[in-house]
Amino acid sequence: MIAMEQTVKCVVWDLDDTIWDGVVLEQDAPVPKADALRALDVLDRRGILHAVASRGEYEPAAAHLRMHGIEELFCAVDVGWGPKSEAVRRIAETLNLGLDTIAFVDNDPVERAEVSEALPPVRCYPAEQIASFPDLPELTPPAVTEEARQRRSLYRAERIRQVSEQEFHGSNSEFLASLELVMTVRRAAEDDLERAHELTVRSHQLNTTGRTFGLDELRRLCASDDHEVLVASLGDRFGGYGTIGLAVSEIRGDDSVLQLLLMSCRVMSRGVGTALIRHVVERARVHGRHALAEFVPTDVNRVMLVTLRFAGFDVVDPNPDRMLLVCNDVRSAAAPNADHVVVLSEDVAP
Repeated sequence: MIAMEQTVKCVVWDLDDTIWDGVVLEQDAPVPKADALRALDVLDRRGILHAVASRGEYEPAAAHLRMHGIEELFCAVDVGWGPKSEAVRRIAETLNLGLDTIAFVDNDPVERAEVSEALPPVRCYPAEQIASFPDLPELTPPAVTEEARQRRSLYRAERIRQVSEQEFHGSNSEFLASLELVMTVRRAAEDDLERAHELTVRSHQLNTTGRTFGLDELRRLCASDDHEVLVASLGDRFGGYGTIGLAVSEIRGDDSVLQLLLMSCRVMSRGVGTALIRHVVERARVHGRHALAEFVPTDVNRVMLVTLRFAGFDVVDPNPDRMLLVCNDVRSAAAPNADHVVVLSEDVAP
């Protein structure tokens, strides 16, 4: 039995006889159902993504979505004649989501059975249940942040960004420079805590210590005179990435010790980790403090140790359970993929 505790992050919809009654290729001119439109709208405002996995021809299906003004609600549209399970799998990969966070809705029990058999973690629903979607607990996130409400636009911008990268003629560094990346760093406020907590739970590969923080603990750290909690958001010429970084430092006399620095895996290839570390180091120096950092090795986070070293940190205590590093210089020339990131401070004065 599949655990249902995980909130659904994306609903994958069949089209014919599901979102609308009728078949587009049979010239039925179907109109989207009122219950489907309501579910699409309510879940979208909760930050739950929508995608399409349907049988038929792509162009007529996309044109029909466009004609009824709902094409923009979908972050991925996969229409063809292959197994629905393959379409669902492609959508999960495109959106970088786990199958256990995907729901699939289809009027045909055979299609639902095929998806359920091939992809057991995916939750499948009959079209008759659409009216109840806004009331289902697995489609009701525990909290809806401003960033969640913008999630669809973030994913759509990322899709355009990926296409641009594939079509770009030039080196990776030239492409990164062309993005016009701007990182904004600010002290975490109450509205940031849900996203900050989510980052600590989800970001493992780009986490210096592997620590996680609950909401109450983050709230306490934000209120503490001995700690500084910073969040970083990122944008480029295509749009925003949302909040993608978190830095938690403890003030110990003349030392500012970075207890946790993490980045969203979505920006791993953007070279922004070094830029955030440089900013944290500069803040410590402005206030007359030495910049130190803790590092706890895990099976997947070695890249963060490399990032710290590139940013000028040297190991002073090699304890394998919790290394301690100190920043002796800022190695701008050696740090890869950082000089193209403009860093702005927003309301970070202590």
